Amino acid sequence: MNDSQPLRLYLSAEHACGYLSDRLARSAFVDPHWNLNPTRYERLLEAGFRRSGGHAYRPHCRGCQLCVPIRIPVAEFLPNRSQRRCLRRNAGITMSIESTLSEEHFELYRRYLHSRHAGGGMDPDDRNAFHAFLECPWLPVRYWCFHEDNRLLAVAVVDHLPHSLSAVYTFFDPDVRTRGLGTLGILRQIEHARGLGLPHVYLGYWVPGSAKMDYKQQFQPSELLGISGWQHSADSLLTRAG
Repeated sequence: MNDSQPLRLYLSAEHACGYLSDRLARSAFVDPHWNLNPTRYERLLEAGFRRSGGHAYRPHCRGCQLCVPIRIPVAEFLPNRSQRRCLRRNAGITMSIESTLSEEHFELYRRYLHSRHAGGGMDPDDRNAFHAFLECPWLPVRYWCFHEDNRLLAVAVVDHLPHSLSAVYTFFDPDVRTRGLGTLGILRQIEHARGLGLPHVYLGYWVPGSAKMDYKQQFQPSELLGISGWQHSADSLLTRAG
């Protein structure tokens, strides 16, 4: 990264991996005193970083490089048959884009965590952690809210950056888990980015062998970040296999 201000990283302590149960994980965090802004963060995204709240990080695990940054080249994307069914199934859903988190959002988040991630290390009832995790003081975060008949069904947290969108997190009503609202959120982000002429939607990390991350490979074509830079996923997987 070209920047006059040096970038310093700090390693976290090792902890249980949230994706692969037999592994330990650690992260390299960007110095919190480094002056982050949307342009700088977008360059960090291009280098494989993500954010949690206002902290930018990337995995830095001992002997493991399975967290692979993945993004969608918007102009090339075509929904597959399953994704087209998802769009038809949810045709009656409306979407609004909001700039602040509300009590209604928190209640939906609580229900989602209680149902989907009980005992997973995230406290559903911790309101401060909810805001610290999803908000960010140095970039425009937007909350894409999906409704049906005035009922809030899902919220997709999306970072709006100068040349891309970044999908941060999605939570939804556990009573409608079969609707594919996580998939719908990504499809809407791709559509929105295309309308704005933005080249990429970043999806975070794809983790081979992790069932919870496997859905990201359903969005094709995609690009994966490796030692040779960003490559189409088929080319990148061939390189790794070789």
